[in-house]
Amino acid sequence: MKQVVQNYDNGELRVEDVPAPICRAGGVLVRTAFSLVSAGTERMKVGQARMGLVAKARARPDKVKQVLQSVHQVGLTATYAKVRERLAALTPLGYSLAGVVEEVGAGLDEFQVGDRVACAGEGVACHAEFVSVPRNLCARVPDGVDLKDAAFATVGAIAMNGVRQARVTLGDSVLVIGLGLVGLLAVQILKAAGAKVIGVDLDPAKVDLARRCGADLALTRDTAGLEQTVRDATGGLGVDVAYVAASTKSSDPLTLAGEVTRDRGTVVIVGMVPVEADWQTYYHKELSVLLSRSYGPGRYDPQYEQKGIDYPVGYVRWTERRNLEEFLRLIAIGRINPGLLEPRVFKFEDAPEAYRQLHEGSHAVGILFEYPVDAPVERRVALPAAVRADKPKNGDHVGIGLIGAGNFATGTLIPALKKIPAARLRGICSARGLSAASAGQRHGFEYCASDYHELLNDDQIDAVVIATRHDTHARFAAEAMRAGKHVFVEKPLALTHEQLDEVVAAQAETGKILMPGFNRRFSPLSIAVRDFFAGRTAPIEVLCRVNAGPLADDSWYKDEAEGGWRIVSEGCHFVDLIQFLCGCPPRRVHARMTGGHVAGRQNDNCIVTLEMEDGSLGMLAYLANGDPGFEKERIEVFGQGRTAVIENWRQARLVAEGKVRKVSPAGTAKGHGLELQAFLTAMLNRDGAPLPLPQAVWTTLTTLSVARACASDQPIILEPPRPGSSSDA
Repeated sequence: MKQVVQNYDNGELRVEDVPAPICRAGGVLVRTAFSLVSAGTERMKVGQARMGLVAKARARPDKVKQVLQSVHQVGLTATYAKVRERLAALTPLGYSLAGVVEEVGAGLDEFQVGDRVACAGEGVACHAEFVSVPRNLCARVPDGVDLKDAAFATVGAIAMNGVRQARVTLGDSVLVIGLGLVGLLAVQILKAAGAKVIGVDLDPAKVDLARRCGADLALTRDTAGLEQTVRDATGGLGVDVAYVAASTKSSDPLTLAGEVTRDRGTVVIVGMVPVEADWQTYYHKELSVLLSRSYGPGRYDPQYEQKGIDYPVGYVRWTERRNLEEFLRLIAIGRINPGLLEPRVFKFEDAPEAYRQLHEGSHAVGILFEYPVDAPVERRVALPAAVRADKPKNGDHVGIGLIGAGNFATGTLIPALKKIPAARLRGICSARGLSAASAGQRHGFEYCASDYHELLNDDQIDAVVIATRHDTHARFAAEAMRAGKHVFVEKPLALTHEQLDEVVAAQAETGKILMPGFNRRFSPLSIAVRDFFAGRTAPIEVLCRVNAGPLADDSWYKDEAEGGWRIVSEGCHFVDLIQFLCGCPPRRVHARMTGGHVAGRQNDNCIVTLEMEDGSLGMLAYLANGDPGFEKERIEVFGQGRTAVIENWRQARLVAEGKVRKVSPAGTAKGHGLELQAFLTAMLNRDGAPLPLPQAVWTTLTTLSVARACASDQPIILEPPRPGSSSDA
């Protein structure tokens, strides 16, 4: 399929061939008929992408802070590579469209193939021939409503949510400041609600549009005596509500709102403006200032948007989906007419020209892309031969298929694979398609796909590398082995005993190499420390301190089913490292969370003690409440008069008899490249897995036992599982 994409590094915008997204469970695949370009929002995004690096940094100080923390933790070179990789990735545009349901996902019975729908969501309802949309971001279009008008529904829901926030009632007077796309739709919604509407904008053309949309009075901002005119129009009282839909760096919209709003009136901010105003004005009038967040309740909540869990109507009457539906209903009964905004319609293939005009100052309030009705659903796209890496097609090579094209895959795994002469980058897959196409082009893959079965059915792929979200690891690994592929799967190997049983059984059936990404045991620093204690005759103590830092509230890592608890999904690295350094498995697990165990809630601050088979002790302090700018990881080992320290994977100090020997590899040495090299070498030499599967299983069992130890406040004794099973531990 074709999709509008932008290179955020240089601002280049083009229509690209990418695989059509898969239809997920609980969602629909929609064939787009029309998509809407929001002139204000998308002009801003296109403009930011065309900025230089310094200007981008000034526009996003939050990202600069993250970069500086990364420099402190992993060094300048690694951080620079990470930033360049992310900037070079292709990004989607658009968030409002209408089309026809092409496929219906499992577990969804409210839509059928052929239904006409309006869709919402940044990164979901983007400018593409096909989109995969979760149920709560999709609304059925009533009969008689043109899909061209329905494409306005998302922006209409934004305008409507602002009206609801202001609690406008019949007969209220409302001043709409900023008559762009949202403001003009708000004018029509307010008139439908029985309000008296006054519009203000800098642009006379938009003022004329506001009159056509039903505004009782519309003025340019430079109208002489504007404030008095507004007061006169409201019987000297001032407006009940000032609806700020402008997008500007000026504080003028809030200044004007304060001057013309009546005593104890309301100012609702829908647009992007500085929240700055004269304190005396707002204080003496005791004005209420409200902000309206996007389409309505449910926005930014992954449980609602991605998982389709609705809010009970008795508690949340107007969710973002119900706002979409109401906007479409108002179109159907003739109370709203998006056609009054005189949108410009471009053929989809002419999208770059539309954006060029938009960037150069086109005064179009809305731009629509019209799509072909016969585009095929293609989930595999060949990539240009000219950008492929120069890898052998025959002989001593391994055909690689990569499932997952997120930041870790593109920033860590792919660069490591490209340095291995035997690696042939054959196919790359991501569910939405675009990230696979973007990474595949940049790194020389031969094709990209959205359906991972394309990789499993490819007889030129010898090994599958899995870098997807944690809940899919075991299932994808088992399927890949049963399809005849060797498997490298990123940590964790599994999130549950049932998942672990599945993947262990698949390996036993097929005999294929199964290797989880416990990379730290492959670091030259870990190997140097292990060898430093070789031949010991007494137990040792291993201390691992991880300054993990807090996760964002909307991080998928926090989803228990999808990401798992961080001690399981990330702490497994250090359980495996302790096992590697001690040379034996743990037999008893003690664990405590900060503040104690609370049923149904696990925090990310946990101290774990492992009693090893040989009497050694391992301690993992996994902490998320420290300063994220502080070094992330520190490993200390003590025993037999010796001490070893690994400092954030940059250096190891080996101390014996008062003498210090330093091991300092170039850059940060976490072992990613070496583990992948060992995996491919084992395949070529037909050797066993370089990380023995029983050790990987034992690590997984141990981390799964940590939560039980926290809950019971008792040590968990680990027993060897039966062959082919992990559920006894």
